[in-house]
Amino acid sequence: MPRPLHTLILALVLCVPTVAPAAQAPRDDASVAPLAKPPGAAIASGHALATQAGIDMIRAGGNAFDAAVAVSATLSVVEPISSGIGGGGFFLLHDAKSGRDIFVDARETAPAAATPAAFLDANGELNRDRATNGPWSAGIPGLPAALVHLTEKYGRLPLNTTLAPAIRLAREGFEIYPRLEKGYASRRQVMERYRGTRAVFLADGTPPTAGEILKQPELARTLELIAEKGFDGFYRGETAKKLLAAVKEEGGRWRADELAGYVVKEREPLRFRYRGWDVTTAPPPSSGGVALAQMLQILEGWDLARLDDAHRHHVVVEAMRRAYRDRTIYLGDPDFVKVPVRRLASADYAAGLRATIHPDKATPSALLSGQPAPLEDDETTHFSILDAEGNRVSATQTVNLLYGSGMVAPGTGVLLNNEMDDFALRPGTPNAFGVMGFAANAPEAGKRMLSSMTPSFIESKDRLAAIGAPGGSRIITEVLVGILGYDAGLNAQQVAALSRFHHQWLPDVISAETGAIDPATVAALQAMGHTVNAAEANWGNLQTVSWDKRTGALEGGTDPRNPVGSAEVLNASEQPRR
Repeated sequence: MPRPLHTLILALVLCVPTVAPAAQAPRDDASVAPLAKPPGAAIASGHALATQAGIDMIRAGGNAFDAAVAVSATLSVVEPISSGIGGGGFFLLHDAKSGRDIFVDARETAPAAATPAAFLDANGELNRDRATNGPWSAGIPGLPAALVHLTEKYGRLPLNTTLAPAIRLAREGFEIYPRLEKGYASRRQVMERYRGTRAVFLADGTPPTAGEILKQPELARTLELIAEKGFDGFYRGETAKKLLAAVKEEGGRWRADELAGYVVKEREPLRFRYRGWDVTTAPPPSSGGVALAQMLQILEGWDLARLDDAHRHHVVVEAMRRAYRDRTIYLGDPDFVKVPVRRLASADYAAGLRATIHPDKATPSALLSGQPAPLEDDETTHFSILDAEGNRVSATQTVNLLYGSGMVAPGTGVLLNNEMDDFALRPGTPNAFGVMGFAANAPEAGKRMLSSMTPSFIESKDRLAAIGAPGGSRIITEVLVGILGYDAGLNAQQVAALSRFHHQWLPDVISAETGAIDPATVAALQAMGHTVNAAEANWGNLQTVSWDKRTGALEGGTDPRNPVGSAEVLNASEQPRR
């Protein structure tokens, strides 16, 4: 089997029993025509309770979009470290009935008060505490509006059905797992500044401990209001008043019209071709799709399977380096700045970038830094869904850093995001993930901050997959490695388990999980001029589902780095007939 990266072989070792059983029709003849529709449904998410909530919606007669609402809301309850209704996200949809692909942008927006000057200290330097902690760090949440939008425009089930699992888990509680305990410990000093946060996470007087039950009755009430009143249940009325009061109490400035005026935006997805695959992915204000288009189209100029490990890593890293440079300079919210998407994502532009890559030498990045890129592995979550009608969802949602801003608005259970740090608050100053930005990504009232979230679909004549991951600035390269894995013939679980490496232009260093690059290859890369950190901790939490159109096999792949992740396949015979 050809392999685009030597690490693909590691997938065979790293595969774990969490792989979902394949739903498969008896079609072994490779010459037989592809199936028109999948033989069932498949869901992969970062928590088994969320995956089960989605499966329950399919069994109740819902479609992939109903399942997405249930999975998203449930993750908002059981993964407060990663996402929540106080944050935002991107939902890439394929509507089988119309044949349309739709990108639902539920990214948070900047309050009018959050000007660049508001984040500078007396010396004109970035006030990192204000940028990442408390009310000033929070953008206007978009996720609740997305849940309502998906339900009203694409779903079949009412919100009081799709939100029911999340409401029950918020009220009755769920078992705290080690990642929540560890994450709380790392953010405890910040989180315990806020009385609303203390009321949730110190309800029994002690910090969260693995094995205990975490109950969030106020969050259950907030979800009930959304189920009952839709958009107004969050952005107007009781919840909105409590959110505004909480932000004001802690010194922040939100306005009622900013909450009530939040709008989900549908955008045209970005599309391109790579080696027989149609790739559909996220447009701006995500940077992921443009960067993915650049990297894959640059790499199309090489037969990766024929290169030795060192040169294979070299050309992939050089593609990453160029894409992340353009991310820094050009990308932002397309409603506020002119983003040259057509040029940046074109095959001709990629060919020009490819021509600048020396076959045996690293291209030094400007302003070299010896610091490795900061890790993010827990602060975002992704899920992928495919149903028997051919509808599919690839969705990534986040509150940004661990537990977002650390601030729960009293009386709501809503943990606010700290997405303002994803803006270029001080041009040329790196954010918490070591990524810089300039004027294109400077904050303005109502503007959406640039994101690396990269929910994607890939489809060939024989296979189809939905894929995405968390990981901060490393999301894009996680998805890149996953797509290269599918192109090499790996199954969904093998793709989810792939070892990872990353380069983001600045700092000028290759970051790699321990064991992802063997010592001989590291030495060869260093001889080419690369700086390599090949002993980093594991990162990411990739979730993917795939369908083999010829055999009918449905598969779900969940990242073995996350022990509470889950992938499930539901046979068509288990679903209601329509």
